[in-house]
Amino acid sequence: MLTEFFDVTWVPDLLMNPWLQLALISPVMGYTGWPIHKTGWLALAHRSADMNSLITLGTIAAFGYSLVVTFVPGVLPLDVREVYYEAVGVIITLILLGRLLETKAKAGTGEAIRTLIGLQPRTARIVRDGVELEVAIDDVRLADVVVVRPGEKLPVDGEVLEGSSSVDESMVTGEPIPVTKKPGDAVIGATINQTGTFRYNATKVGADTMLAQIINLVRQAQGSKAPIQRLVDRVSSYFVPAVIGIAIWTFVIWALVGPPPAFVFALVAAVSVLIIACPCALGLATPLSITVGTGKGATAGILIRSAEALETAHKLDTVVLDKTGTITKGTPALTDVRPTGGCTEDQLLALVAAVERSSEHPLAAAIVAGAHARDLDLPEVIAFDSVTGQGVRALVEGREVLVGNHRLLAGAGIDIQALQRDVQLLAADGKTPMLAAVDGEAAGVIGVADTLKDGSAAAVAALVQRGIEVVMMTGDNRATAAAIARQVGINRVVAEVMPEHKAREVKRLQGEGRIVGMVGDGINDAPALAQADVGSAIGTGTDVAIESSDITLISGALSGLVTAVDLSRATMRNIRQNLVFAFLYNGLGIPIAAGALYPTFGWTLSPMIAAGAMALSSLSVVANANRLRGFTPQPVHDVADIPATDPVVEVGGDGEEEITMSESATDPVCGMSIDPTSAAASAEHGGRTFYFCSTHCADQFRAEPDTYATAAN
Repeated sequence: MLTEFFDVTWVPDLLMNPWLQLALISPVMGYTGWPIHKTGWLALAHRSADMNSLITLGTIAAFGYSLVVTFVPGVLPLDVREVYYEAVGVIITLILLGRLLETKAKAGTGEAIRTLIGLQPRTARIVRDGVELEVAIDDVRLADVVVVRPGEKLPVDGEVLEGSSSVDESMVTGEPIPVTKKPGDAVIGATINQTGTFRYNATKVGADTMLAQIINLVRQAQGSKAPIQRLVDRVSSYFVPAVIGIAIWTFVIWALVGPPPAFVFALVAAVSVLIIACPCALGLATPLSITVGTGKGATAGILIRSAEALETAHKLDTVVLDKTGTITKGTPALTDVRPTGGCTEDQLLALVAAVERSSEHPLAAAIVAGAHARDLDLPEVIAFDSVTGQGVRALVEGREVLVGNHRLLAGAGIDIQALQRDVQLLAADGKTPMLAAVDGEAAGVIGVADTLKDGSAAAVAALVQRGIEVVMMTGDNRATAAAIARQVGINRVVAEVMPEHKAREVKRLQGEGRIVGMVGDGINDAPALAQADVGSAIGTGTDVAIESSDITLISGALSGLVTAVDLSRATMRNIRQNLVFAFLYNGLGIPIAAGALYPTFGWTLSPMIAAGAMALSSLSVVANANRLRGFTPQPVHDVADIPATDPVVEVGGDGEEEITMSESATDPVCGMSIDPTSAAASAEHGGRTFYFCSTHCADQFRAEPDTYATAAN
């Protein structure tokens, strides 16, 4: 009968001696298996049985029974005097072998951290007291001047002092295109200098560098528990006692009604239940996938601060994007040069930039930068004058040039009707129009705007394709907000939101039953990032925003958010597969081990086979979790054509109204598109309300209302 459990015909007679087996297996049971037994008994003592408890109870039952057979065989019937030392040895060996393989597999999931650590160079070339030295990386101090040559890695973070070069930042940001660095630009440690030599000032060293912070965040994330893992832990706390109960009842039932020798049959069945039900696979199902997932995120330039954030990201159905610095670059840039006869684009831009070069206004800097980008020579300027709230004027090579708003030109008696169409078109696109006049004649319009980041429209389209509604939130007026939203394909906008109200707006969306993600870059975004279910900070933003977020997009590109969502979905899919493996294995294995198939088919399961199956189930979970290593971020392609639809614009803060851009008004005097709620003045005429961009336009309208009202119609 016993050969149904173990085929021992091949074993030499000497090895079948119970005393020899006792001598060989006792060290395995007492020494090799001691860590398992110690942990198992401690768990039982604290009434929190775990997988080690199952192994301990099973092996002690088999070993104890064998001791009785060895030392006092007379107390047992002749036909049940069989020892199970070899089963104990094989079980413990298989369990430890499985754990060794699991440990090696789990150690492999730390590859991302080891790769990041390996990025940092061991030495740095610095200049101290006028002497160039090579020192260990740990000896670099703040304010040291670091010298970097072509092909070398940057040792620490800093700011370029002199020289320029292209720097490959892909290992930190995930962006493959090298970035040109010049004096004043920030550089990141562990990135690779490519073409030129430059010197930079060390601003962050040691644990303060971006690479060190990335490594720390990845470690924290890989050590944290996702909500689904806490659920698995809770299930395990009930699962183990239930298995022990099943094993006890299995022994009792088969001892009473089992085939002879019933006692041995019952013992083998009970031990098999204890061993095959070991929830090792259940314990590995979630943490392995989380570890691999967060590591893959780090290599793609996405820092995930916790396992909870990685899990929640797959459930997002709404993403709120801050406008400035997130969708747009956050700095004004020259976008349009529209001359009105008499000169070319370059001639008009050269004149305007020459005047604006003496101005301190941010828009002036954008115009000058735009002229330099076109390699224009700027003439000398004299008699420069700034008119507060209106613009600037100066003499350029003997020609009087005015640059500013319509009030500046109208005040100088210049007819601006020829400029109105361009002014209106630029304003409708969310750009700031600046009017120019030369020698008393309207010369053209210059457009300046906070331009879109590369890939913003493509990222928005990718999020929409994934079933996520994208909402833009900004403190800008509704006209500018709607113009930007149209450019990137966003259909819902919350405009005119005060910084202190952003978190409340996120909470309002959550009140609609939405799972909300927030992406921002500024200090004023920090409360909203903390309020959101998943807060994502632009890595090029402020430290406060990054610290308040759950996910940091190091490169600053919105495509990183798309990758984070895809990675979260892939990770959760992998975890569910692991849990199916674990529960399916136990669901099938426990009844077979308990002898459920014996009455019908005569099938039973030996403890050794149960131990092997248990180890195999754990390895199947490990292998499946490691499939995540093959995750590759999907490229976010540029959007060729965005449907021209007007977004719904909501008023942030205390306002509750919703309007569309068709409700904006046009100043009947100058033709500018303006927001009625922020108009400088209004007037009633002929049963209609007219809105004005300035009191000057309002006064002109009141002087000749019929003329302007008729033109407006």
